[in-house]
Amino acid sequence: MKDEKFALPIHWKDYEDIAMGLYEKFGDDFDESRIYRIRFTDLMEWVLSIPHFSGKKEECNEGHLEQIQSAWVYEWRDNQ
Repeated sequence: MKDEKFALPIHWKDYEDIAMGLYEKFGDDFDESRIYRIRFTDLMEWVLSIPHFSGKKEECNEGHLEQIQSAWVYEWRDNQ
């Protein structure tokens, strides 16, 4: 985002925004099969480190992490 001061906070249900953040961070380091093999504990920590992410660790659940993985795969596919 060009003007960071106007960036909206990202929450656990903002799957597409999280996926874009993860793709920006890791690029093609993870392909589809590797994304689906990421441990949820690692994925949760990576999500928490995304700029403007305002969700709390306690708000995370397995459903959120599964949706994030799927959105990240679609983001990766879109950039191939």
